[in-house]
Amino acid sequence: MREYLLTLCITAAVTYLLTGPVRKFAIVAGAMPEIRARDVHREPTPRLGGIAMFFGLCAGLLVAGHLTNLSAVFENSNEPRALLSGAALIWLIGVLDDKFEIDALLKLGGQMIAAGVMVMQGLTILWLPIPKVGTVALTQWQGTLLTVALVVITINAVNFVDGLDGLAAGMVCIAAAAFFMYAYRIWYSYGIEAAAPATLFSAILMGMCLGFLPHNMHPARIFMGDSGSMLIGLVLAAGAISVTGQVDPDNLFGGSERSTVHQMVPLYIPLLMPLTIIAIPAADLVLAIVRRTWRGQSPFAADRGHLHHRLLEIGHSHSRAVLIMYFWSALIAFGALAYSVNSASMWIVLGVVFLSAIGLILLLMPRFRPRAPRWAQSFVPPRYRRRAPVAEPAAATPQTADEEEPRTPVAAGVSGVNGATALGARSRLLDRRKAESSR
Repeated sequence: MREYLLTLCITAAVTYLLTGPVRKFAIVAGAMPEIRARDVHREPTPRLGGIAMFFGLCAGLLVAGHLTNLSAVFENSNEPRALLSGAALIWLIGVLDDKFEIDALLKLGGQMIAAGVMVMQGLTILWLPIPKVGTVALTQWQGTLLTVALVVITINAVNFVDGLDGLAAGMVCIAAAAFFMYAYRIWYSYGIEAAAPATLFSAILMGMCLGFLPHNMHPARIFMGDSGSMLIGLVLAAGAISVTGQVDPDNLFGGSERSTVHQMVPLYIPLLMPLTIIAIPAADLVLAIVRRTWRGQSPFAADRGHLHHRLLEIGHSHSRAVLIMYFWSALIAFGALAYSVNSASMWIVLGVVFLSAIGLILLLMPRFRPRAPRWAQSFVPPRYRRRAPVAEPAAATPQTADEEEPRTPVAAGVSGVNGATALGARSRLLDRRKAESSR
């Protein structure tokens, strides 16, 4: 555990220290796009935060390769090298997009190529644990297609949720923490060394996110951009693929496949755990595709219909919307983790239900905002205080007859033809009085 914590701290420190210089470089390079209609921020903010995150990833892998216990991961498996190859490719594509705004289909092709590079180096799904069936071996083509699909879905899910300051980095950090606990338990509790790469990937991913978050919290000084969101999405998918496709569930318990199915807690957790950690981003991705397709738009056309945008429309502040998304991500990820440890405990189910009710109350707070009594006004935030009644403007002082007499027809509200006629009549009256006085 100490070596994992050291790797995490080194990754976080390198990412944090490099983010400041990267921000200055992004400003000089002109990677500060104009504010778009779907954006939430009000001032142009530099991107390219993924540069610091990528070098944090490289530093974490370099340190882990020289540690006593973690060096065995590099000796017994080619997965760290596969991850680094795919991450470098997807990072370069993201940097180009942050600077030049490349086409969405071109980015999709690059994501598939990056996933294919990892598959060629051995980071692929070999089998799947199926409930009531056991372990099902996959052919080479089936494993390749499933791996590429999982990588592309995870990358775009994280990319879609990257819409508020600190949202994507925080949600991925929460997911990585839950996945780290799950993979670490498989490795050390059951002695499955095949789970070691996934444990290492999760620790490094947490370091990347924790090192970048101080610069990205609201108000953000720099955005991670596609170079960062696609990178952390790929690392998250790599850990999920490593556990799901490389760890044989039959090794966790002795006996036949069918007895393993009933003994594991439960068997399909290795299959569902990677999905639960990206449940919120994946739901946002699916809703966005359905919404845009229903409107006749391209699935890659950006809009303001994401979950975090809806939270802002309901009335939540920027910070509260981010915290609510954190809450639901942690509830789903750690709820699945707790269930994998002890699925027979009813307290876990009741706890998840209770926390879900709290989450619904938090979602509806702007619509049911209470007002504190007068004696508690000074102890509550301003938004819960009763507003003082607005004083009505003083009534106009009535004018006397002397004041009303010299008013012109225009001042009296006469305009147009009527005003011109009244002015002409008055001028004729004055001329007549002058003539009479001259006589």
